[in-house]
Amino acid sequence: MSLQKIDGSDLTQMFLSGAHHLSNNAKNIDALNVFPVPDGDTGTNMNLTITSGANEVKQINSTNASVVAEAFAKGLLMGARGNSGVILSQIFRGFSKGLEKKEAVTSDELAKAFESGVSTAYNAVMKPVEGTILTVAKDSGNQAVAIAKKEKDIIQLMDQIVVEAKASLKRTPDLLPVLKEVGVVDSGGQGLVTIYEGFLAALKGEELTEDNSNIDMDEMINAEHHKVTQDFMDTSDIEYGYCTEFMVKFEDEKLAEHPFDETTFRNELSEHGDSLLVVSDDDLVKVHIHAEYPGDCLTMGQRYGSLVNMKIENMREQHTALVGNKSQVSTEKGNYAIVTVAMGKGLKELLESLGASVVIEGGQTMNPSTQDITDAIQQANAKNVLILPNNKNILMAADQAAELADENVRVVPTKTIPQGISAMLSFHPDANLDTNQQAMDEARKQVKTGQVTYAVRDTQIDGITIENGNFMGIEDGKIIATDPDKLETVKLLLNKMISEEDEILTILQGEDVEDKEVQILVEYIEETYEDIEIEVHNGNQPIYSYIFSVE
Repeated sequence: MSLQKIDGSDLTQMFLSGAHHLSNNAKNIDALNVFPVPDGDTGTNMNLTITSGANEVKQINSTNASVVAEAFAKGLLMGARGNSGVILSQIFRGFSKGLEKKEAVTSDELAKAFESGVSTAYNAVMKPVEGTILTVAKDSGNQAVAIAKKEKDIIQLMDQIVVEAKASLKRTPDLLPVLKEVGVVDSGGQGLVTIYEGFLAALKGEELTEDNSNIDMDEMINAEHHKVTQDFMDTSDIEYGYCTEFMVKFEDEKLAEHPFDETTFRNELSEHGDSLLVVSDDDLVKVHIHAEYPGDCLTMGQRYGSLVNMKIENMREQHTALVGNKSQVSTEKGNYAIVTVAMGKGLKELLESLGASVVIEGGQTMNPSTQDITDAIQQANAKNVLILPNNKNILMAADQAAELADENVRVVPTKTIPQGISAMLSFHPDANLDTNQQAMDEARKQVKTGQVTYAVRDTQIDGITIENGNFMGIEDGKIIATDPDKLETVKLLLNKMISEEDEILTILQGEDVEDKEVQILVEYIEETYEDIEIEVHNGNQPIYSYIFSVE
C-alpha cells in the first residue's frame, strides 16, 4: 500500500486516531511522573488537550487539509492544560501554519509541517529543556525532513517518524539526569510518541487495541444534564455548580484497605451532589456527578486507586453564557481584578478574602486549560487583570490566555499557594499595572514553600530513598525529607526550612488532617521555634496534608 498524498479527510482520521490512542494510554503516561507524588498528570493534561482538538475537528466536514489542521490547532490551543498540553498545542499550531492553503499534502510538505511545529514550540518556551517532549518532536521532525527528500510514500514517512520518536524517547534519560536517576523516560515525550503511533495506525487503516479506560459515558452524561430545561432556570438556582468527571484506576494495596463496592460508593457520592453516574469494571470506576465541592468526590475516589482523566466544569458560568443571564455580571468594567487558582474550599475562601476576583478550582492533578483561564478573565470583568497560577504546570496556559485576552493582562509567575498569597498581599489598587506586577513578583520570591504528601511508588531521587506509602517533605519543589510517619516528616521538613531570620510560619491544613493533629504540631513548633509567629488556616486542599509558608 502506497500513499502519495493526503487530504483533510485523511488528516481528520489521523488526528482522531492519535487522540484516541493517547486517551487509552493516558494513565500509563501519568505514571511516568518523575516525582513519586500522587499528582502525576502529564498524560491527563495531554489527553484533555488533544481531546479538545479532536472535538473541534469533529465539528467540521472538510477535505481541505489546511482547514482541518487549523481546526485541530484551534481546539488544542483553547483546551491546553499544563505545560505538556501547552507545548503540544504549540507543536500543532506550527504544524497548521506549515499546511496553510494546502488542500492536499505530499510527504515533503507533511515533513515540513512537522518541522514548522518544532520551531513554533521551541519559540514558545522561554528556556527549552532537552530530554523532554521538545527533543522528541525535534528529532522526529528532523528525521521527517531528511526522509522526505527521498521517500514519497507518506505511510513510510510516518513509520520512520514513529521509529525516530521512539529512539529519541529512549535517549531522554541521557539528556535529563533526573530521568536517569529515577529510571523513567520523559512523560511528555511518551505522550507525543503515542499520538504519532495513532497517526500511523490511521494511515495504515489499522485499529489500535482498545483499553478499558475508554468506558463511554457521553450519552448518559448528556441525558443527566437535562439541557432542555436550562432556559427555565436562573443561574442562582443551580445547587451543585461543578460538572465533575473522573476515573479511578484500582490499586490492590488500596483495595485491601478499602474494598470497593459500586453500590456503596454510589450511595456515598450521592450525598455530595446530583446527576450521579457510576460505572465500574475489574480495573477502574468512572464517575460523573454535579457537585459543589469536587475535591471531596475526588478524595473519596482516591481511597481505591489513582485518579485519571479528570474534568471539572463550572456549570454556573456555562448557564450564564447559555441563557444570557446578565444579572451576575456588571456591564461596567472595574479597574483591577485578580484571577488565581486553588484547590480546596478553605484555600478558595482565603484567596477571596485577600482580594481575588475569581478563583479557578484546580491545581495539582487538575490543571485549568487556556480556555478556563480565558473564561475567568472575562468573568473578572476588569480593565486590568493579574493572573496568579500558583502552580508551575499552569504557567504556560496562563501566559497563553494572557496573549489571547483583549484586556490588559499580566501573569505573576507564582508556583505555589504561599507564593500566591504573598503576591496578593503586596497588591496596591492605586498603583499601575507594571508596578503591581513587579511588586507582586518580588514578593512571591521572598517566601519559602513546604509541602507534605505521600509517595505513590518506591524511588530514589536526589540521594533520598523513598518507599511507596511513606510521607515526603518538599521544599520549593525539591524532596528533602521522608518518613513513614507524617508528623515526623513535618518535623524533618521544618527543621531544614526554618532559619533564625524567619519570623512567620503559615500552616495550611489539608482535608485529611484532623484539628487534633494540627494542635500537636503547633505545640511542637512553639516549643522548638520560640521566636516564630504561627498562623493556621484550614485549606481543605487534597493531596497535600500540609502546605507551609515560611517568611
